Amino acid sequence: MIQSSSISDIENTTNSQQAQIQFVKWFRKVAPYVHAFKDKTFIIAFGGELIEDNCLNILVQDLSLLSALGIRLVLVYDAIPQANKQLKLKNNEKILSYDLEPINHNILECIKEASGKVRLDIESSFSQGLPNTPMSNAKIRIISGNFVIAKPKGIIDGIDYLYAGNIRKIDVDAIKSEIEKHSTIALLPAIGFSPTGESFVLKIEELATKAATSLKAEKLIFLTSSKNIEINSNLSGIEIACNDVDSIIKSNCLDKEMTNLLYKAYKSVNNGVERAHIVPYYLDGSILLEVFTHYGIGAMVVANNLDYMRQAKIEDIGSIIKLIEPLEKEGILIKRSRNILERDIDKFTVLEHDMMIYGCAALYEFPEEKMAEIACLTVIPELQNKGEGENLFKHVEKKAKLNGIEQIFVLTTRTSHWFLKRGFHQADISSLPLEKQKQYNKLRNSLIFIKNI
Repeated sequence: MIQSSSISDIENTTNSQQAQIQFVKWFRKVAPYVHAFKDKTFIIAFGGELIEDNCLNILVQDLSLLSALGIRLVLVYDAIPQANKQLKLKNNEKILSYDLEPINHNILECIKEASGKVRLDIESSFSQGLPNTPMSNAKIRIISGNFVIAKPKGIIDGIDYLYAGNIRKIDVDAIKSEIEKHSTIALLPAIGFSPTGESFVLKIEELATKAATSLKAEKLIFLTSSKNIEINSNLSGIEIACNDVDSIIKSNCLDKEMTNLLYKAYKSVNNGVERAHIVPYYLDGSILLEVFTHYGIGAMVVANNLDYMRQAKIEDIGSIIKLIEPLEKEGILIKRSRNILERDIDKFTVLEHDMMIYGCAALYEFPEEKMAEIACLTVIPELQNKGEGENLFKHVEKKAKLNGIEQIFVLTTRTSHWFLKRGFHQADISSLPLEKQKQYNKLRNSLIFIKNI
């Protein structure tokens, strides 16, 4: 009889092994992102609310990890909530908002004081390094300065906006020279300085967008307290093409903050930023999940949809094997060795999304009979029944037609109905090209379907 303690030991060992396997799989899965983002610049923008909500330490831990992976970081922040506290202490009834409003001298001094305090909070958080914590052995250097040249907004519709400013220029060379040093992060408060020595208050979204476009950043990430992404599942883990932004805003499903950020993200992408993200900061690890998982947890604005159908390359073989191997084990697809895939790689088309291969199909042509076989048509399970396989099939079908093919055929053991719905009809082995007839595996007894194109 096995004692209960022995059973417990076995279960613990099994759980430990499973945890190790999961860790290794996860680590390998994020490797493409680590390679892709090394030496790239990310602009991270957040308001003072993040600090008031006690989310700074968690954010700093995750940003330190990004820095350690070779990502160049520029942090853009404001201190509106902290400035409002200063105003209240000084018995000033003015409450600052994120709308355009005049900034007088007293308000400016409160904003400068609050911005200085926030900067110290950020610097002290990055200085942590206790053993057995995420910041252990982290040596992050924070640099700030007069990187932003500003000018007054002036008088608009008869209103003098005093110390509210516009960005005149960002000292790109100075910022680059700092962030290109290992583990150095640049800090940009939402305050700019004029050649006359005056300070002007800037809008954080405008500063972040200008910094991203000027520095040619890979990503612009707005951290938000808005619950829209969490509540509205249609906004979580999606990409939004610029063409769709207007219709989303007009749907009136967004709060004011989310609407503003979505518009700024759209504007930054139109001005050359490749991708702009809106991520809820109150979710633990939100930046890591957004950057290192395929779908992320926020909303991402891009110029065009990132789905990309292209000719396969030799570098894609590993990804193709991952796609078709489970189907080969189930007997749905015939086994193809790496050597065969390397030989036939020019026959494959792949679906790529944000550096990840998630679908493939092969086209084997028989020019003499003006026929072609479509093989290895598959997409990842998460995207099945969502039209991706259909798009891939149509692309390969069109390619065959352009190459003078008049009939396409498939051999299948499981998906006959899918092909029947797309205009195929069942045929027998004698309908196949002679070369394919010789290769036909009678033990698999695959059904044959043919379509005229």
